[in-house]
Amino acid sequence: MARGRPLPPLTLTDDERNTLQGWMRRRTTAQALAQRARLVLECAAGKPNATVARELRLDQDTIGKWRQRFLAKRVDGLLDEPRPGAPRTITDAHVERVVTLTLETTPRDATHWSTRAMATRCGLSQSTVGRIWRAFGLQPHRTDTFKLSKDPLFIDKVRDIVGLYLDPPDRALVLCVDEKAQIQALDRSQPLLPMRPGQVERRTHDYVRHGTTSLFAALDVKTGEVIGRCHRRHRAVEFRKFLDAIDAAVPDDLAVHLVVDNYATHKTPLIRRWLAKRPRYHIHYTPTGASWLNQVERWFALLTQKQIRRGIHRSTRALEAAIMEYIAVANEQPKPFVWTKTADEILASIERFCRRISDSRD
Repeated sequence: MARGRPLPPLTLTDDERNTLQGWMRRRTTAQALAQRARLVLECAAGKPNATVARELRLDQDTIGKWRQRFLAKRVDGLLDEPRPGAPRTITDAHVERVVTLTLETTPRDATHWSTRAMATRCGLSQSTVGRIWRAFGLQPHRTDTFKLSKDPLFIDKVRDIVGLYLDPPDRALVLCVDEKAQIQALDRSQPLLPMRPGQVERRTHDYVRHGTTSLFAALDVKTGEVIGRCHRRHRAVEFRKFLDAIDAAVPDDLAVHLVVDNYATHKTPLIRRWLAKRPRYHIHYTPTGASWLNQVERWFALLTQKQIRRGIHRSTRALEAAIMEYIAVANEQPKPFVWTKTADEILASIERFCRRISDSRD
Protein backbone atom coordinates (compact mmCIF):
# COMPACT_ATOMS: atom_id res chain seq x y z
CA MET A 1 0.00 0.00 0.00
CA ALA A 2 1.33 3.44 -0.95
CA ARG A 3 2.21 5.73 1.93
CA GLY A 4 1.96 9.54 2.21
CA ARG A 5 -0.09 12.02 0.33
CA PRO A 6 -0.29 11.70 -3.46
CA LEU A 7 2.00 14.09 -5.33
CA PRO A 8 0.28 16.79 -7.39
CA PRO A 9 0.96 16.34 -11.11
CA LEU A 10 3.86 18.35 -12.51
CA THR A 11 3.46 19.24 -16.18
CA LEU A 12 5.55 21.59 -18.30
CA THR A 13 4.71 23.85 -21.19
CA ASP A 14 6.98 23.82 -24.22
CA ASP A 15 8.48 27.19 -23.24
CA GLU A 16 9.16 26.02 -19.68
CA ARG A 17 10.79 22.81 -20.91
CA ASN A 18 13.03 24.75 -23.32
CA THR A 19 14.01 27.19 -20.57
CA LEU A 20 14.89 24.42 -18.11
CA GLN A 21 16.85 22.47 -20.71
CA GLY A 22 18.75 25.63 -21.61
CA TRP A 23 19.68 26.25 -17.98
CA MET A 24 20.83 22.66 -17.59
CA ARG A 25 23.03 22.63 -20.71
CA ARG A 26 24.44 26.15 -20.71
CA ARG A 27 28.00 26.24 -19.36
CA THR A 28 27.57 29.67 -17.82
CA THR A 29 24.57 28.68 -15.71
CA ALA A 30 25.18 28.55 -11.97
CA GLN A 31 25.60 24.96 -10.81
CA ALA A 32 22.76 25.20 -8.29
CA LEU A 33 20.29 26.53 -10.88
CA ALA A 34 21.28 23.85 -13.39
CA GLN A 35 20.68 21.19 -10.74
CA ARG A 36 17.23 22.56 -9.94
CA ALA A 37 16.31 22.59 -13.63
CA ARG A 38 17.32 18.94 -13.98
CA LEU A 39 15.41 18.11 -10.83
CA VAL A 40 12.17 19.56 -12.21
CA LEU A 41 12.66 17.88 -15.59
CA GLU A 42 13.05 14.49 -13.88
CA CYS A 43 9.92 15.11 -11.79
CA ALA A 44 8.01 16.12 -14.91
CA ALA A 45 8.92 12.75 -16.43
CA GLY A 46 6.67 11.12 -13.80
CA LYS A 47 9.39 9.89 -11.45
CA PRO A 48 8.66 9.90 -7.70
CA ASN A 49 10.72 12.10 -5.40
CA ALA A 50 12.60 9.15 -3.93
CA THR A 51 13.79 8.03 -7.36
CA VAL A 52 14.87 11.53 -8.36
CA ALA A 53 16.68 11.98 -5.04
CA ARG A 54 18.57 8.73 -5.54
CA GLU A 55 19.57 9.53 -9.13
CA LEU A 56 20.73 13.07 -8.34
CA ARG A 57 22.23 12.11 -4.96
CA LEU A 58 20.13 14.66 -3.13
CA ASP A 59 18.00 14.61 -0.01
CA GLN A 60 14.36 13.73 -0.62
CA ASP A 61 13.27 16.85 1.27
CA THR A 62 15.29 18.95 -1.21
CA ILE A 63 13.39 17.38 -4.10
CA GLY A 64 10.08 18.13 -2.43
CA LYS A 65 11.07 21.73 -1.66
CA TRP A 66 11.93 22.66 -5.23
CA ARG A 67 9.02 20.70 -6.64
CA GLN A 68 6.63 22.76 -4.51
CA ARG A 69 8.45 25.99 -5.37
CA PHE A 70 8.04 25.24 -9.07
CA LEU A 71 4.35 24.38 -8.74
CA ALA A 72 3.77 27.64 -6.85
CA LYS A 73 5.84 30.09 -8.94
CA ARG A 74 6.76 28.05 -12.02
CA VAL A 75 10.18 28.88 -13.52
CA ASP A 76 10.71 31.97 -11.36
CA GLY A 77 10.45 29.78 -8.27
CA LEU A 78 13.78 28.14 -9.08
CA LEU A 79 15.70 31.41 -8.85
CA ASP A 80 17.39 32.45 -5.62
CA GLU A 81 15.32 34.75 -3.46
CA PRO A 82 16.82 38.02 -2.21
CA ARG A 83 19.03 37.33 0.78
CA PRO A 84 18.52 39.18 4.07
CA GLY A 85 21.07 41.76 5.13
CA ALA A 86 21.88 45.43 5.19
CA PRO A 87 20.72 47.45 2.18
CA ARG A 88 23.25 48.35 -0.49
CA THR A 89 25.14 51.54 0.31
CA ILE A 90 27.41 51.79 -2.79
CA THR A 91 25.16 52.99 -5.58
CA ASP A 92 25.71 52.83 -9.33
CA ALA A 93 26.48 56.55 -9.22
CA HIS A 94 29.37 55.89 -6.82
CA VAL A 95 30.74 53.18 -9.09
CA GLU A 96 30.41 55.38 -12.18
CA ARG A 97 32.21 58.26 -10.48
CA VAL A 98 35.14 56.08 -9.41
CA VAL A 99 35.52 54.59 -12.89
CA THR A 100 35.21 57.98 -14.63
CA LEU A 101 37.75 59.66 -12.35
CA THR A 102 40.17 56.76 -12.76
CA LEU A 103 40.02 56.84 -16.55
CA GLU A 104 39.74 60.55 -17.23
CA THR A 105 41.63 62.38 -14.46
CA THR A 106 44.80 62.28 -12.39
CA PRO A 107 45.42 63.52 -8.85
CA ARG A 108 47.07 66.92 -8.39
CA ASP A 109 50.18 65.48 -6.75
CA ALA A 110 50.75 62.29 -8.75
CA THR A 111 50.70 60.77 -12.22
CA HIS A 112 48.13 58.11 -11.32
CA TRP A 113 45.52 57.27 -8.71
CA SER A 114 46.06 55.07 -5.67
CA THR A 115 43.26 53.43 -3.70
CA ARG A 116 43.94 55.80 -0.80
CA ALA A 117 43.83 58.93 -2.98
CA MET A 118 40.70 57.79 -4.82
CA ALA A 119 38.97 56.87 -1.56
CA THR A 120 39.69 60.33 -0.18
CA ARG A 121 38.43 61.98 -3.36
CA CYS A 122 35.17 60.00 -3.52
CA GLY A 123 34.47 59.58 0.18
CA LEU A 124 34.64 55.77 0.01
CA SER A 125 36.82 53.19 1.71
CA GLN A 126 40.03 51.87 0.14
CA SER A 127 38.58 48.36 0.00
CA THR A 128 35.53 49.63 -1.89
CA VAL A 129 37.72 51.40 -4.46
CA GLY A 130 39.79 48.24 -4.80
CA ARG A 131 36.70 46.12 -5.44
CA ILE A 132 35.44 48.55 -8.09
CA TRP A 133 38.82 48.59 -9.84
CA ARG A 134 39.00 44.80 -9.84
CA ALA A 135 35.47 44.53 -11.22
CA PHE A 136 36.35 46.78 -14.17
CA GLY A 137 39.90 45.51 -14.66
CA LEU A 138 41.52 48.86 -13.76
CA GLN A 139 45.14 48.92 -12.56
CA PRO A 140 46.34 52.53 -12.37
CA HIS A 141 49.63 51.53 -10.70
CA ARG A 142 50.71 49.51 -13.73
CA THR A 143 52.05 50.67 -17.08
CA ASP A 144 53.26 48.89 -20.18
CA THR A 145 55.13 49.81 -23.35
CA PHE A 146 54.36 49.52 -27.04
CA LYS A 147 55.75 50.66 -30.37
CA LEU A 148 54.17 50.44 -33.79
CA SER A 149 56.48 50.01 -36.74
CA LYS A 150 56.32 52.69 -39.44
CA ASP A 151 58.22 50.59 -41.96
CA PRO A 152 56.48 50.89 -45.37
CA LEU A 153 57.42 47.24 -46.07
CA PHE A 154 56.22 46.02 -42.68
CA ILE A 155 53.72 43.47 -44.03
CA ASP A 156 56.15 42.02 -46.59
CA LYS A 157 58.94 41.68 -44.02
CA VAL A 158 56.65 40.03 -41.45
CA ARG A 159 55.50 37.46 -44.01
CA ASP A 160 59.08 36.85 -45.14
CA ILE A 161 60.55 36.27 -41.65
CA VAL A 162 57.60 34.35 -40.19
CA GLY A 163 57.65 32.15 -43.30
CA LEU A 164 61.28 31.28 -42.52
CA TYR A 165 60.33 30.30 -38.96
CA LEU A 166 57.28 28.20 -39.82
CA ASP A 167 58.47 26.68 -43.11
CA PRO A 168 62.26 26.93 -43.43
CA PRO A 169 63.73 26.09 -46.86
CA ASP A 170 65.35 22.72 -47.51
CA ARG A 171 69.11 22.36 -47.17
CA ALA A 172 69.32 25.69 -45.42
CA LEU A 173 70.09 27.13 -42.00
CA VAL A 174 68.06 29.98 -40.51
CA LEU A 175 70.09 32.09 -38.05
CA CYS A 176 68.76 35.00 -36.01
CA VAL A 177 71.68 37.41 -35.64
CA ASP A 178 72.06 40.49 -33.47
CA GLU A 179 74.35 42.27 -31.02
CA LYS A 180 73.86 42.94 -27.34
CA ALA A 181 75.96 46.03 -27.01
CA GLN A 182 77.50 47.81 -24.02
CA ILE A 183 77.19 44.97 -21.50
CA GLN A 184 78.70 46.35 -18.32
CA ALA A 185 81.09 44.42 -16.08
CA LEU A 186 79.77 45.42 -12.65
CA ASP A 187 81.01 44.71 -9.18
CA ARG A 188 79.27 45.77 -5.97
CA SER A 189 80.96 48.34 -3.75
CA GLN A 190 80.87 45.96 -0.75
CA PRO A 191 80.88 42.16 -0.37
CA LEU A 192 77.67 40.27 -1.10
CA LEU A 193 75.67 38.93 1.85
CA PRO A 194 74.55 35.42 0.82
CA MET A 195 71.07 34.04 1.25
CA ARG A 196 70.26 32.47 4.63
CA PRO A 197 67.16 30.80 6.06
CA GLY A 198 64.65 33.59 6.52
CA GLN A 199 66.81 36.18 4.74
CA VAL A 200 67.15 36.92 1.03
CA GLU A 201 70.48 37.62 -0.65
CA ARG A 202 71.61 41.19 -0.06
CA ARG A 203 73.80 43.45 -2.13
CA THR A 204 74.68 47.13 -2.10
CA HIS A 205 72.66 49.46 -4.28
CA ASP A 206 75.80 51.06 -5.73
CA TYR A 207 78.37 49.40 -7.95
CA VAL A 208 81.77 49.78 -9.58
CA ARG A 209 82.15 49.66 -13.37
CA HIS A 210 84.97 47.65 -14.92
CA GLY A 211 84.39 48.28 -18.62
CA THR A 212 81.98 47.01 -21.24
CA THR A 213 81.80 44.40 -23.96
CA SER A 214 79.47 43.61 -26.85
CA LEU A 215 78.11 40.16 -27.59
CA PHE A 216 77.49 39.09 -31.19
CA ALA A 217 75.16 36.08 -31.28
CA ALA A 218 73.52 33.87 -33.91
CA LEU A 219 70.63 31.61 -32.85
CA ASP A 220 69.81 28.53 -34.91
CA VAL A 221 65.99 28.62 -34.93
CA LYS A 222 65.75 24.87 -35.59
CA THR A 223 68.09 23.50 -32.92
CA GLY A 224 68.38 26.37 -30.46
CA GLU A 225 72.19 26.34 -30.59
CA VAL A 226 73.98 29.69 -30.35
CA ILE A 227 77.19 30.94 -31.95
CA GLY A 228 78.58 33.78 -29.87
CA ARG A 229 81.62 36.05 -29.89
CA CYS A 230 82.51 38.97 -27.62
CA HIS A 231 84.21 42.11 -28.92
CA ARG A 232 85.18 45.29 -27.09
CA ARG A 233 83.87 47.49 -29.89
CA HIS A 234 80.70 47.46 -31.94
CA ARG A 235 81.52 48.31 -35.54
CA ALA A 236 81.19 46.83 -39.00
CA VAL A 237 84.70 45.39 -38.61
CA GLU A 238 83.62 43.34 -35.59
CA PHE A 239 80.41 42.30 -37.31
CA ARG A 240 82.39 41.04 -40.30
CA LYS A 241 84.63 39.03 -37.96
CA PHE A 242 81.51 37.49 -36.47
CA LEU A 243 80.23 36.62 -39.96
CA ASP A 244 83.57 34.89 -40.55
CA ALA A 245 82.97 32.86 -37.37
CA ILE A 246 79.51 31.88 -38.61
CA ASP A 247 80.93 30.91 -42.01
CA ALA A 248 83.52 28.68 -40.36
CA ALA A 249 80.90 26.95 -38.17
CA VAL A 250 78.27 26.29 -40.86
CA PRO A 251 78.72 23.36 -43.29
CA ASP A 252 79.64 24.49 -46.81
CA ASP A 253 76.73 22.65 -48.47
CA LEU A 254 74.01 24.59 -46.61
CA ALA A 255 72.42 27.87 -47.61
CA VAL A 256 72.34 30.41 -44.78
CA HIS A 257 69.45 32.78 -44.10
CA LEU A 258 70.35 35.59 -41.69
CA VAL A 259 67.59 37.47 -39.83
CA VAL A 260 69.02 40.84 -38.75
CA ASP A 261 67.72 44.27 -37.80
CA ASN A 262 68.29 47.56 -39.61
CA TYR A 263 71.29 48.72 -37.60
CA ALA A 264 73.73 50.66 -39.79
CA THR A 265 76.54 48.20 -39.00
CA HIS A 266 74.70 45.52 -40.98
CA LYS A 267 74.49 47.62 -44.16
CA THR A 268 77.96 49.09 -44.63
CA PRO A 269 79.88 48.56 -47.91
CA LEU A 270 82.21 46.20 -46.05
CA ILE A 271 79.33 43.90 -45.12
CA ARG A 272 77.73 44.17 -48.55
CA ARG A 273 80.98 43.11 -50.20
CA TRP A 274 81.30 40.19 -47.78
CA LEU A 275 77.80 38.98 -48.63
CA ALA A 276 78.28 39.51 -52.37
CA LYS A 277 81.27 37.15 -52.34
CA ARG A 278 79.20 34.42 -50.67
CA PRO A 279 76.01 33.79 -52.68
CA ARG A 280 74.81 31.10 -50.27
CA TYR A 281 74.05 33.81 -47.71
CA HIS A 282 70.63 35.46 -47.82
CA ILE A 283 69.85 38.37 -45.51
CA HIS A 284 66.37 39.20 -44.18
CA TYR A 285 65.83 42.53 -42.43
CA THR A 286 63.25 42.85 -39.67
CA PRO A 287 60.87 45.83 -39.97
CA THR A 288 62.08 49.06 -38.41
CA GLY A 289 60.93 49.19 -34.78
CA ALA A 290 59.97 45.51 -34.72
CA SER A 291 62.97 43.76 -33.20
CA TRP A 292 60.56 41.34 -31.45
CA LEU A 293 60.51 39.40 -34.72
CA ASN A 294 64.14 38.42 -34.16
CA GLN A 295 64.20 35.34 -31.91
CA VAL A 296 67.70 36.02 -30.64
CA GLU A 297 66.27 38.99 -28.71
CA ARG A 298 64.39 36.50 -26.53
CA TRP A 299 67.61 34.57 -25.99
CA PHE A 300 69.32 37.81 -24.92
CA ALA A 301 66.58 38.22 -22.30
CA LEU A 302 67.40 34.77 -20.90
CA LEU A 303 71.10 35.61 -20.83
CA THR A 304 70.38 38.80 -18.89
CA GLN A 305 68.08 37.03 -16.45
CA LYS A 306 70.29 34.04 -15.75
CA GLN A 307 73.81 35.44 -15.96
CA ILE A 308 74.23 39.19 -16.31
CA ARG A 309 71.72 40.91 -14.01
CA ARG A 310 72.94 39.39 -10.74
CA GLY A 311 76.43 38.50 -11.84
CA ILE A 312 79.53 39.88 -10.14
CA HIS A 313 82.24 40.66 -12.70
CA ARG A 314 85.43 42.38 -11.58
CA SER A 315 86.79 42.79 -15.10
CA THR A 316 85.64 42.78 -18.70
CA ARG A 317 87.54 39.55 -19.23
CA ALA A 318 85.63 37.91 -16.39
CA LEU A 319 82.32 39.10 -17.90
CA GLU A 320 83.21 37.70 -21.30
CA ALA A 321 84.26 34.39 -19.75
CA ALA A 322 80.94 34.14 -17.92
CA ILE A 323 79.00 34.83 -21.12
CA MET A 324 80.91 32.25 -23.14
CA GLU A 325 80.50 29.69 -20.37
CA TYR A 326 76.74 30.31 -20.37
CA ILE A 327 76.66 29.75 -24.15
CA ALA A 328 78.66 26.53 -23.85
CA VAL A 329 76.39 25.14 -21.12
CA ALA A 330 73.24 26.13 -23.03
CA ASN A 331 74.54 24.44 -26.21
CA GLU A 332 74.97 21.14 -24.36
CA GLN A 333 71.19 20.74 -24.27
CA PRO A 334 69.84 23.39 -26.65
CA LYS A 335 66.13 24.08 -26.76
CA PRO A 336 64.68 26.09 -29.64
CA PHE A 337 61.88 28.60 -29.23
CA VAL A 338 58.58 27.43 -30.70
CA TRP A 339 57.09 30.03 -33.04
CA THR A 340 53.32 29.48 -33.19
CA LYS A 341 51.66 32.52 -34.77
CA THR A 342 51.31 32.84 -38.51
CA ALA A 343 51.89 36.11 -40.32
CA ASP A 344 48.14 36.55 -40.82
CA GLU A 345 47.52 36.14 -37.06
CA ILE A 346 50.24 38.68 -36.21
CA LEU A 347 48.92 41.23 -38.68
CA ALA A 348 45.34 40.70 -37.48
CA SER A 349 46.45 41.21 -33.86
CA ILE A 350 48.23 44.46 -34.76
CA GLU A 351 45.14 45.64 -36.67
CA ARG A 352 42.93 45.02 -33.63
CA PHE A 353 45.37 46.92 -31.42
CA CYS A 354 45.46 49.88 -33.82
CA ARG A 355 41.67 50.02 -33.92
CA ARG A 356 41.50 49.89 -30.13
CA ILE A 357 43.89 52.79 -29.57
CA SER A 358 42.64 54.89 -32.48
CA ASP A 359 40.64 58.03 -31.74
CA SER A 360 38.70 57.65 -34.97
CA ARG A 361 34.96 57.12 -34.70
CA ASP A 362 34.71 55.50 -38.13
